[in-house]
Amino acid sequence: MADNVTHHRITSFFLVGVPELENFHCWIGIPVWLLFMLTLLGNSIIIATIKLEPSLHHPMYFFLCMLAMNDMCLTSSAAIKMLGIFWFNAHWIDFDVCLTQMYFIHTLCIVESALLVAMAFDRYVAVCIPLHYSTILKTSLVIKLGMAGMTRAILMVLPCPLLINRLPYYTKYIINHAYCEHMAVVKLADANTLINRAYGISVALSVSVLDLCLIGLSYMKILQAVFRLSSQNARSKALGTCVAHVCTILAFYTPALFSFLTHRFGQQVSSSVHIILASVYLLLPPTANPLVYGIKTKQIRDRVLGLFFPNKKSEF
Repeated sequence: MADNVTHHRITSFFLVGVPELENFHCWIGIPVWLLFMLTLLGNSIIIATIKLEPSLHHPMYFFLCMLAMNDMCLTSSAAIKMLGIFWFNAHWIDFDVCLTQMYFIHTLCIVESALLVAMAFDRYVAVCIPLHYSTILKTSLVIKLGMAGMTRAILMVLPCPLLINRLPYYTKYIINHAYCEHMAVVKLADANTLINRAYGISVALSVSVLDLCLIGLSYMKILQAVFRLSSQNARSKALGTCVAHVCTILAFYTPALFSFLTHRFGQQVSSSVHIILASVYLLLPPTANPLVYGIKTKQIRDRVLGLFFPNKKSEF
């Protein structure tokens, strides 16, 4: 009977949640739910505000709408299952559903990175060559940049579930994670997974290095242009248009960097810390982005205040 079991491919996985903290799952679910709700609410307000305010119909805000929609999809892909685990003990997940969740999470993360690059390019054009802004960043180019980022993500992540699907899974089915993360699933296979691990790491490194280099190059050009301005007021105004985007970059890449470093080099770090950092990477940036842009962008701030307090204007 044992032989029969070992030769039948498993059909589902068991997601532990946060290892070593199972007794606190009910409490862990509260911040997850709050971040999920704030993400949906905040990004919905951003999208509605940009749609309703004609003065915001510019490339910068079109990219922000794309970012908001991507953030809602990214958080939903992870948070719904997390809440099922933490509050309803819904630990089991079908094999194909697990691969689907993994595919969407990693694809949307790469799309997020691509949108941050596109927004850096938008800021570069606005600060360095403002007279040509409207002729360069036309709506057609904005759509093309968005589609290029999505196509890159789809094609780069697609081999991951395909490579996993060809692996044998006979005995191991417990995933020590709160969602179906690529390496956590690969480790359970009863076979050599060198190709899977190498491909996963190469995708993560190539995307992060390339995108950060492009963002860094954009901001080097922006700083050069800003320091050539003679007026201190003009410098402050130019840099002020980039503050929200810089905060968004830090909110996205900082937890990603900590998660990557602890996962690869933090052997002494407990598995619960690994899982919490990985979850923060997915849940915190989508919550922070609408708050950052709502506070730092006067047009959005005034419009939102106008919706809730019609007779009050922003004083900041």
